[in-house]
Amino acid sequence: MTKTIAEINEKIKKGVAVIVTAEEVIDIVAKNGLKKAAKMVDVVTTGTFAPMCSSGVFLNFGHSKPKIKLGGGQSFLNDIPLCTSIAAVDAFLGVGALPNDDPRNKEYPGHFNYGGGHVIEDLVSGKDLQFKATAYGTDCYPRKKIDTTINIKTINQATLFNIRNCYQNYNVAANVSKKKIHTYLGVLKPNLGNVNYCSAGQLSPLLNDPHYKTIGIGTKIFLGGGVGYVAWPGTQHNPYEARSKNGIPTGGAGTLAVIGDLKQMSSKWLRGVSMLGYGVTMSVSIGIPIPILNEEILKYTAVKDEDIYAPVVDYSDDYPNRRPHILAQVSYAELKSGKIKIKGKEVPTASLSSYSKALEIANTLKKWIEDKKFFLTEPVALIPDVDSGYPKGQTLEEKNG
Repeated sequence: MTKTIAEINEKIKKGVAVIVTAEEVIDIVAKNGLKKAAKMVDVVTTGTFAPMCSSGVFLNFGHSKPKIKLGGGQSFLNDIPLCTSIAAVDAFLGVGALPNDDPRNKEYPGHFNYGGGHVIEDLVSGKDLQFKATAYGTDCYPRKKIDTTINIKTINQATLFNIRNCYQNYNVAANVSKKKIHTYLGVLKPNLGNVNYCSAGQLSPLLNDPHYKTIGIGTKIFLGGGVGYVAWPGTQHNPYEARSKNGIPTGGAGTLAVIGDLKQMSSKWLRGVSMLGYGVTMSVSIGIPIPILNEEILKYTAVKDEDIYAPVVDYSDDYPNRRPHILAQVSYAELKSGKIKIKGKEVPTASLSSYSKALEIANTLKKWIEDKKFFLTEPVALIPDVDSGYPKGQTLEEKNG
């Protein structure tokens, strides 16, 4: 049994396509079997909502009178510095940007109350933001200073472009040291006092398409409450991570670069986050539809939390020193139960990824498709899998002498 995306879109257009979430499909396959279920189901929707640090927005402010060249100068939104190493009135704001006067971790642990992720949330909320810039001036761009307010409606473009999102599985963070530590996966108590993880598990997009059979460049997605697209494999994309028999990677593997129009998005689905002792990030919402082209693809989407395993890693020593040691492998069913066992010790768990929000995303995308507001796209090229010849990851090494 095979289908095409064109055939599925035709069924969507006629209002006869069967759309289910990655949670719902599990019972459908268990009840009906793969062969029958593959004929029944046309699209499986996925979702994730979690902090994604490699995110940011490209902004075009429009030209002032007289004109100013921001490139090579200094620009700020609500005192958060912008990257202005491109053209005259273009800039980039990353979610981790901080005001110059933030004490960082000089006052440990730093609170990081406001940064790039919060600015993006404020911008998409429609709030007025203070824009200040200084420039060196040229004959064609003579202005050297500007101080004004902008908002999402007054600027030309705001393009969310996240270079690494949607990690396919990830570490479970632990702390075996005798002191509390602060990480991008939250606060970790000493002596294995807790563990934190960050994945929607059985709802997570790339865990439902582990070999990237349907997701690729040009795939249309739910992004930030609006419509976006997969732009490229994300940075640190690693299809070579070890995998279970079901094809699911047992650690961080695939990633996606995604793009979309911030003006169409919502602050409900893009939230600035302060990580104590670490910095600022932003929780990003992504939902990806998986077209059920055959039984193999359906089988992947029926994966359950108990069949997805993640590595427990010590963030006090092994992780910062790039040691490949793993304390344990645990399933997402165990993690979601609220406690796991490591070396015979019962350890409480917590998630930085919201499963309830991920399910809401999957259901929202499902409704968009059912209402004929969202159609599937054919990828221009698929995300590189293990047999693609994709370059293996490099490391940054200090060169002496």
